[in-house]
Amino acid sequence: MHDSLPAEPLSHGLKQRHLTMLGLGGVIGAGLFVGSGAGIAVAGPGIVVSYLIAGAIAMLVMRMLGEMSAAMPASGSFSVHAERALGRWAGFSVGWLYWFLLVVVLAVEATGAAKIANGWAPGVPQWAWVLIFMVVFTGANLAAVKNFGEFEFWFAALKIFAIVAFLVLGLLAVFGVLPDTSAVGLSNLTGRGGFLPAGWSGVVSGVLAVIFAFGGLEVVTIAAAESDDPVRAVGRAVRSAVWRILFFYVGSMLVIVTLLPWTSMKPGQSPYVAVLDSIGIPSAGQIMNIVVFVALLSALNANLYGSSRMIFSLAERGEAPQGLLKVSGGGVPRRAVLASVAFGFVSVLLNLKWPDSVFLYMLNAVGAVLLFVWALIALSQVRLRRRIEREAPETLTLRMWAFPYLSWAALAAMAAVLVLMLFDSTARPQVLWSAGATAVVLLVAGVREWRTRRM
Repeated sequence: MHDSLPAEPLSHGLKQRHLTMLGLGGVIGAGLFVGSGAGIAVAGPGIVVSYLIAGAIAMLVMRMLGEMSAAMPASGSFSVHAERALGRWAGFSVGWLYWFLLVVVLAVEATGAAKIANGWAPGVPQWAWVLIFMVVFTGANLAAVKNFGEFEFWFAALKIFAIVAFLVLGLLAVFGVLPDTSAVGLSNLTGRGGFLPAGWSGVVSGVLAVIFAFGGLEVVTIAAAESDDPVRAVGRAVRSAVWRILFFYVGSMLVIVTLLPWTSMKPGQSPYVAVLDSIGIPSAGQIMNIVVFVALLSALNANLYGSSRMIFSLAERGEAPQGLLKVSGGGVPRRAVLASVAFGFVSVLLNLKWPDSVFLYMLNAVGAVLLFVWALIALSQVRLRRRIEREAPETLTLRMWAFPYLSWAALAAMAAVLVLMLFDSTARPQVLWSAGATAVVLLVAGVREWRTRRM
């Protein structure tokens, strides 16, 4: 099984430190720093439980993906695994859906970063900032993979420093050690309706609000194929990422709901800013603005990288135009990068021109795609694990915990989240539009299979 994988024509310029930081930083984005306010507003202090549940699902997916990527490293990662486990239709479908997801989300990140930059320099219009960001990161991704790695390393380092500083300051404030603060005790956790003010339904609503913030973890396994030792690199990156991310997410939520009454949270406002303001950190809003700005640019960079490698891998397997296979002397798939950027530019233009109509439909069409991708990862792992155990057990250097029980539990949890989204009026359009987009891709995959068999 291991021998049948073709040699990867891409560069091997990513180091272990790049991958470890990519694993940690790739998932720490604006969804955590700003979006978590919406989760707190619906779940109250129970948001801690929501993050534990959502984080546990993401952790299981990451472990399954890590197991397959360590056994079979490939730049197409889970698209390659799905093809080997379930057939060409699965590899085609999950690859194109993930590419579409990344290039649409790229527009949200570019526009969000441009809004912040426009606030700092109002003389430069928002569209010009978008253009600057896209040109800079396209250049970085076209040059050499180590440029992408260096950008992500420093972006992730800043985000991690910000969260660690926040946790330290928050804990000092909780215990009343900071000047002008007194120990808050547990009143914010137990008062105002208790720890679960909206009951378990609030916790569930919280899970729906925060689970998509864990998207982005998958890029580590795509990047691992471009490191000098993919098998060891992916194992290390996966092991360190999942536990630390859970610590960052759950830890900072615990600090927020302990320090501030949950009823003071407003969706769209950063709870991190509210905490820093309350403990008297000067210019808290501006500091957080810088962190969110970096988080958005980091996600934009990672999504541009991930989408280019995914479409390159699809082209390698004959599932995308062959013209995308051209690789530069430095091992960079430049045409794949440009194809992803081109669609990213289209998404940005739609976001700037029709944010509430055309782009909203596109965003809804990828809203639940992450869950479909995760479900296919889990199904692939269940199928491939048995085969790898039979054919090449020595490649199982990173194993899924309690296989197959936790693999099936993760699948059941994802199915439950999708069903709950259908019953949630705000999330329902995302599920329906995403299901429509998935059905279109599956139809194309089915037609291609049928035509191949007839030839």
